Amino acid sequence: MGNIENIVDSLENKISKVLHKLELLKLANLKLNEELEVSKQENLAQKKQIANWEEKYEALKMANTILGSDDNKRETKLKINALIRDIDHCIAQLSD
Repeated sequence: MGNIENIVDSLENKISKVLHKLELLKLANLKLNEELEVSKQENLAQKKQIANWEEKYEALKMANTILGSDDNKRETKLKINALIRDIDHCIAQLSD
């Protein structure tokens, strides 16, 4: 009879340990999920910042092209010609 009681006590002890580990794992999982959510938010903010910087870079590149930097003379001429065509198109629409 004592042998069965020892086995039951041992099982209860093991079940208790497993339940305790389960609770610890649930807490660790919750913490990791929170960290993941924070990382996702930071990633999103960084993507927005990158998009903003790319937009500023393109605007700066356009300004340099229009200003006629030595590096982009061909691009400057093409941009000026495109602007002139746009203005001519607007004038034509207004005169109709």
